[in-house]
This record gives sequence, structure tokens and C-alpha cells, in this order.
Amino acid sequence: MTSKINYLGNLRTECEHLSSGTKIATDAPVDNKGKGEFFSPTDLVATSLGSCALTIMGIYCQEHDILFNHAEVLVTKIMASHPRRIETIVLEIDLTGNNWDDQTAKKVIQVGKTCPVAKTLGENVKTEWKIKW
Repeated sequence: MTSKINYLGNLRTECEHLSSGTKIATDAPVDNKGKGEFFSPTDLVATSLGSCALTIMGIYCQEHDILFNHAEVLVTKIMASHPRRIETIVLEIDLTGNNWDDQTAKKVIQVGKTCPVAKTLGENVKTEWKIKW
């Protein structure tokens, strides 16, 4: 098992990662009857894409002795209405400060774009990758 989720009432949940005991709370977003005081479940999906991409980039860099000193991602989630779902995830990735040549940067970026979350989302969610290196 991966996690355990408890409904707390008022459109909130507490999610526990079973192997580490780490907990996060979720809340429905303001535009869907919640208070928006925590990540919403769809926020977590969008955020997971950015986190997964950086993780896979980091693994690739470790395996190929490439210095990976800096990365930051700003995530924007755009919802659709009918049916309510994530329509687009925009990732603004800042990789400046790694001093990679163009060939290295392109390879690291391509690896990140093929992370497991990106593969899972597939063609169901449009993704926009805006990357600076």
C-alpha cells in the first residue's frame, strides 16, 4: 500500500504516506465549494508533474555525472468545465545556473518530459513546457 486517506469533513482530507508517515492535507478549491487553504487534489496532480520531471532530470544527471545545481518550477493548472477536469498544466522551468551546453540541456530536458507522471497524463492533459537554461 502507498497511502491512507481520511476524510476530515468540510471537503478536506488528510493523506498519509505509509512508508514514511508524512502527511499532507487537501482542500477543495475556492471555485469548487472549498476554502482553498491547502493543495486541492488537482493541484497535487499538476504539482506532481513538475516534481516528477525534476526528479527524473536529477536521476539522469547523477547517472551521467552532470552537475545539477539549480532547478525551479512554477506550475499553473488550468481547469476545464464540462466535465470538470485538468485541461492544461503549464510548467515554467528555470534551469539557469547549471552551466550546461545546449546538447546536455536538451537531453536533460527531454528526459524530464518523459517522466512517469507525464506518461500517465499522456494526451488526456495538455502540457506546456516553458524552459530556461
